[in-house]
Formats: sequence, structure tokens, C-alpha cells
Amino acid sequence: MNIDLILKGGTVVNQDGEHVRDIAVNAGRIVGLGDMSGFKAAEVLECRNLHILPGVIDSQVHFRDPGPTHKEDLESGSRAAVMGGVTAVFEMPNTKPETTSAEALADKVARATHRMFCDFAFYVGGTRDNFEQISELEKLPGSAGIKVFIGSSTGDLLVEDDAGLEKIISRLGRRAAFHSEDEYRLRDRVSHQVPGDASSHPIWRDAEAARLCTERLLRISKKYNKRIHVLHISTANELPLLAANRELATVEVTPHHLTLSSDDYARLGTKLQMNPPVRDAHHRDALWRAINSGLVDVLGSDHAPHTLEEKAKPYPQSPSGMTGVQTLVPIMLDHVNKGRLPLQRLVDLTSHGPQRIFNLIGKGRIAEGYDADFTIVDLKRRETITNQWIQSRSAWTPYDGVKVQGWVVGTFVRGHLAMWQGELAAKAFGEAVRF
Repeated sequence: MNIDLILKGGTVVNQDGEHVRDIAVNAGRIVGLGDMSGFKAAEVLECRNLHILPGVIDSQVHFRDPGPTHKEDLESGSRAAVMGGVTAVFEMPNTKPETTSAEALADKVARATHRMFCDFAFYVGGTRDNFEQISELEKLPGSAGIKVFIGSSTGDLLVEDDAGLEKIISRLGRRAAFHSEDEYRLRDRVSHQVPGDASSHPIWRDAEAARLCTERLLRISKKYNKRIHVLHISTANELPLLAANRELATVEVTPHHLTLSSDDYARLGTKLQMNPPVRDAHHRDALWRAINSGLVDVLGSDHAPHTLEEKAKPYPQSPSGMTGVQTLVPIMLDHVNKGRLPLQRLVDLTSHGPQRIFNLIGKGRIAEGYDADFTIVDLKRRETITNQWIQSRSAWTPYDGVKVQGWVVGTFVRGHLAMWQGELAAKAFGEAVRF
């Protein structure tokens, strides 16, 4: 049989363990696993001493396009994604204009097709104005589902009240994603912001604001028996609530909430400013326990770029957000090498988990008939993350100067080589994810 490609001799990490195997690829899909000596391939890529993971799916990024594209656009964000081993992203609706209509979604899909280097889907923002169209908007081609901001963040999408949330949640068919911080408590505590001191950010947006909102969200979703996905969990306080409602709720955590702590404000200042905030180490430790217990379903980067000039504004005029899509895999591989989680658990969080909870077609595992999406890594390779390596238009990372063990050497998207040994492909092939 004549085929396009064989990945030869790599250690394939999948639902059945870690095994040295060949992978045969034809017409963008996997056609065989194991000994592929019976196949004749146009190209053979030697992968000995490398691990081949199912393509990493980052289900929370902000690529700012259309809108403030001086920070990022779909092309630059997707370059960062594939440089870091990410083969598909779900992009958020708080662009300008906001993604709240069928027309806005179709415009994004058109902008992204064969311009993005990774595959993509786009969340549609749920609002008080479009709630009657929710059941149609969540099913459109290229839609990752509905996203709701219950707490204020970048942009103007905000539904903070129970009545507004009920109008949206009651109409859901698919699982919807939520930014869960209680806007009423944030408004009441705004005096806790200390001008010029970013370390006051988690004091203002405290753990109770997150817990209160997640409690409200779970109560409403239970009332209507609807499935929800709670984004970027940052507190120990929310975890018992989520564990008690697993029939409805799935859970995302981020690398920055697993890696950094409030101690880092002294070093990073506003570069560490995120919504929800990076918090005290005991919250970080609780998130790791939730990963080890199986409570956490997925990792998302919450890639939310701003320029260094914008981040240099004195707090609280400084915007919340940092780059993350390119560093997700290296930072987490370093945690793997330090013994904090098994490699197969990382694969579950970044490939199997997104496939399972969002019902992706053809992605999330290395199996015959699936898309040939691969994240190829060298677990022994040691590198230093630098701002110069970052492909994002904002051109910085909070991990500048951080040494890691574990590095992405190759990224395949539906059989197309998007990146190999730090060299990006000349042509983009990104297409909409199927659900």
C-alpha cells in the first residue's frame, strides 16, 4: 500500500499505554499503527528516542482577531500554538466585534481557514440579547459552544445576574463554558485594589468571589439539568463543590495556576496579573491534588496577550492577561519530568479530555481513522524559555529565563508538518474542528 507518511520508531503515548510503534498516515488520517514495514511511504520521519502524543488541544485561547490585533491575530496566535505543539485551539468570543451572532462566527471561520497553522473552533458569547438564539448558535459550523462571562474581564461580555444566566443556561443543548467570578463581590471589593501594587489583585478578586459564583452556577445548571464547563479554576474553595456535581460540571485548570503563586508578584508584577488571579501556594497545591484525584478534566492555557507597554501601566490600569499557548506543553512536560504527574495523565488532560467532554470528531487520540494530529516531544531535552522564542505578536512570556526539561520538536496537523525542530511550515492548513 502506498501512503503519504510513516513516523518511525517513536514511543506512542495513548489510551493503551506507551509503546514503540510506527504510525502510518495517508490523506491526513492515521491508517495504521505498529510495524509498518508493509507500507510504502512517500516520506519516512525517524522518531527514535522521541515520544509521540495525540495532538494537544488548547480549549481556551484569546487571539484578539478581529479587534486589537496589535496584540495578536489568528495567524500569529496559531504560529505560537504549533511552535508549542498545540494542534487545535478553541478561541474566545471577547473580540471586537464580539462573537455573538452567526455572522460574526462565520467571519471568524473565514478569517481562520488556511490562515491559521492549527485547527480551530470559536466560542459564541452568550448575552442578554442573543439568548433566544443560543440553541442555534451553539450548533453552527466552527462553534465550540457558548461562553459566558459571569465576572468582568477583557471586553464587554458580562452576564452577572441569575435571571440572565437562567435565560442562557435553560436553552443549552451542548456543554457551555463559564468564567466564574462573582461580579457583585468584585464591585463591592474594588477598594481592595492598591494602586501600583499588582499583588493586591488576588485580594480584590478573592477566593470567595470564585466560590460564590461557582456555587450559583452549579445551582442554576442543576435546576435545568444542563452541562457546564468551569474555566480556569484557581481556588481550593471551589473544588468540593465541583466534586459534588460531576454529573453536570467539568473542570479546567491552567499551567500558570499550577506553576506560579502570589510569591511571584514581587518578581513579575503586572505580568502575573490574570483573571482569575494567581493565588497563594495553598490554592496551587489544592489544584495539583485535584489533578491527581481525577477531578480536573482538561488543561487550557487561557492565552490572553497584551503588549509589554500595556502591561507596564500601573496597577490597576494594567490589563489582565498573559501569553500561554506556546508554553503550555513545555511547562507541563517539566512537571512530568519532576514527577508531579504521569505523561499519560498529561495526555488525558490535553487530548483525551477535550475530545471526551466536547465530543470532538477525529481528534484526541492516536488511532486508526483519526486525524493525523501529533505533538512530538523529546522528554530529555533541556531548554530555556525566552521572550525571543515566543511567536505571539505580544512577544513575551512570564516564563522568560525559565529552564525546563521536555521540549516539543514537531507538530503535525491532519498530516501536515506545521513545525519541526523550531522551523515553522511555509503554508498554513488550519481548518474548523468538527463536533
